[in-house]
Amino acid sequence: MKFAGIDIGSRSIELVVVEKGKIVKSIQEDTGFDPMAKARAMLREVPYDRIMATGYGRNLFEISFDAATVTEIKAYARGARELFPHARTVLDIGGQDTKAIALSENGKVKKFEMNDRCAAGTGKFLEIMARALGFTIEEFGTEALKAEKNLSINSMCTVFAESEVTTLIAKGESPLEIAKGLHMAVAKRSATMLKRVSLEDPLVFAGGVANNICMRHLLTGLLGRDILVPEYPQGVGALGAALLAGEA
Repeated sequence: MKFAGIDIGSRSIELVVVEKGKIVKSIQEDTGFDPMAKARAMLREVPYDRIMATGYGRNLFEISFDAATVTEIKAYARGARELFPHARTVLDIGGQDTKAIALSENGKVKKFEMNDRCAAGTGKFLEIMARALGFTIEEFGTEALKAEKNLSINSMCTVFAESEVTTLIAKGESPLEIAKGLHMAVAKRSATMLKRVSLEDPLVFAGGVANNICMRHLLTGLLGRDILVPEYPQGVGALGAALLAGEA
């Protein structure tokens, strides 16, 4: 049997299909203004026997498709543990929230912390800051790593941080150093969340921001430990949902 997992996030939708525990298909699309229409089009491309949804749009998906749902916490925990069987901590930085998850020895969620009240420290925050500095989100991390010194950013509120960036540019500060300072602010916030849930190795970094090379570098330095990054970090939740659909 084929089991599908769909993660409907604020920026993108990931669809993963597994058969006999192996990924046989994965698709990613921008969420857009009509996520259910986008999900429907994605599902037409893949055959499956059962599906489970996670992410911000999971409740709407449940109503539209009469499908089972699972929280992002459980989905990311299951997906991370499948990819890295000994994982004990998961950091997921997505478009709209940040999640720090501690796992027990058998892979169950032991404790978690989630920031979903504002865009501070999320992919959306980095996207807005990249635009303010004239970078694309794809090049933002690479360019930030070129900075020769660290520049402190005081505000993590998106509105105030954007104003602070404008002020720093007007003072002649380097865009590269501002970029690195913004990354460091996000990394410090994430590291604090991880420590509050009792950080243990191995640590898995998932979500779209895990593709950002500067974030990986800074977190490794702040935490003083190696970080495991999946080949497809933004698909971890969808993978977890697919596996849980098969286990239901």
